[in-house]
Formats: sequence, C-alpha cells, structure tokens
Amino acid sequence: MAPKTARARRLGIALRQHREAAGLTLEAAADEINSTRSTLSRYENAQTLISPATVRALLTLYGAAADDVAAAVALAKDARKPGWWVSYSYLLDRRTIDFIALEAEATGIANFEPSVVPGLLQTADYIRAVMRGGPHTLSDNDVEERVHLRLDRQQRLTGEDPPIFDAILDEGALLRPVGDNSAMQGQLRHLLKMSELPNITVQVIPLAAGYHRGTRGSLHILEFADPEDPIIASVETVAGQMVLDRPGDLRTCTKIMEHLRTVALSPTDSRDAIVNALKGRYLA
Repeated sequence: MAPKTARARRLGIALRQHREAAGLTLEAAADEINSTRSTLSRYENAQTLISPATVRALLTLYGAAADDVAAAVALAKDARKPGWWVSYSYLLDRRTIDFIALEAEATGIANFEPSVVPGLLQTADYIRAVMRGGPHTLSDNDVEERVHLRLDRQQRLTGEDPPIFDAILDEGALLRPVGDNSAMQGQLRHLLKMSELPNITVQVIPLAAGYHRGTRGSLHILEFADPEDPIIASVETVAGQMVLDRPGDLRTCTKIMEHLRTVALSPTDSRDAIVNALKGRYLA
C-alpha cells in the first residue's frame, strides 16, 4: 500500500463527497464500474492509490462538474508521484512511513517530546545515540541509514517555503545525557541555533511545572495549507507510531498541545533554560 499522503487523503475525501452527493452507496457505485465495495472504500480512505482513469470514471458516474473532474484527475496523477521517503520504505513500518509522508506536506508542525529533543531538531551524533539506545538492536549500517533518514526529514525546516515548527520539550530532555558529552553539548548548541530561525519556536516545560498532560508520551500535530485537509495527530507508543485522524482524538490532542504551550516557558525564557543547561553541564 502507498503512504497515506495529504494529497491522497484529499482525493479520497473528494471521491466520498461526490459519491454521497450523487446519492450512491459504496456497493452501488462499485457495481457501476465493475469494482468492489472494499476497493472503493480503500480509495476513499486513501489506503490504496487510485488511477486517474478510475477517478474520471467515478466522477463522471457521480455527475460531477467538468472542472471538478479535471481537478480530481490532476490530483490523482500528483498523488502517484513517489516522495523522497520511498527510498527508505524498507527501513520502517507502514505507520511511520505514513507519518513521514504527511509530515513532508505539512505547513505547520507541532511536536512535544517528554524525554528527548524533538527529532527534527536532533544532530547526527544525538540521533546515533538515540538509535543505539532504542528498542531494537541495530547494526552500524542500520543506525547510519536511520540517521540519514532523519537528517533528510529536517531539510524542510531550512529549505524554501519551510513549515512553521513549534517544538515543546520537557526540561528533562535538556538534562538527560544522550551520547557522550561532546554529542550533548553539540545538541544543546544546535537547539539554540535552530530556535533563532523565524519559522521555529522552541519552548521548554520546566520540571517545576510538575506532572502535566504530556508526561505520558510524545505528540505531533500536523496542519496543511489546503482547508480541505483536516489536521492529523500522531502519538508514539511502545508499539510504534500511531496516526490519529478521528475528530474526537484530534480534539483531545489539540487541547493537550494547547495546555503544553501554556505550562511551557516563553521562547525567550526557554532559550535561557537551554543556555543554563549548557553551562551547567560543561561548566568545567
């Protein structure tokens, strides 16, 4: 199955809306184009790529306007173009690839991490240490491939038309050694440097805030430029990454992220906290 990109999701939503406007069930529409209910369901849920010819056939069946048909066909062609992450598909599970595909199209990214520096702000040495301490035993080559993947994900932050990135991390991530002293020093300095970029905001939740709603795990929220694309949330568990798109889950995740912003230090005070962690660790 292809990654569930924002383009594929947008196309699926359009297919469902036109079908419902035509008053057709999945079964009835499938019968008309000699397909199956499950196949059409996968198209509408962006679980399977749909050919431009099938899109044209479905929207013609639904009586869609010529402009809507042309736009949907163009979107179907665009959705079939492979993203840069495809070359890494063999490394990761489907859920993680789906998330990376969505992240690559997001115009707004918010990420809270309770115990490590957010992945999009990690240095190569820090990433290596994280990978070596992860739940799976990885060879040196596997580690390096994952380092390159994460560094490739980071390129959007400093490229043309970068997304807005709000990074929130617990103070414990600044104090917990990951890798050797040199790696940790480089990571903290990189965090300060990245926080100076106009599209990046870094906030630190102090330990003094006590137990808060993000203590249980990491959280991502992705927003997209097209108003037709709903936001996406993602949480990390011991079983891997879970992408959430149900309205109730999204409301809960949005409220949690808003809460974390309020209990975190301001961006200016957060920079001071990073500087203090850097000085405290390497005062000698």
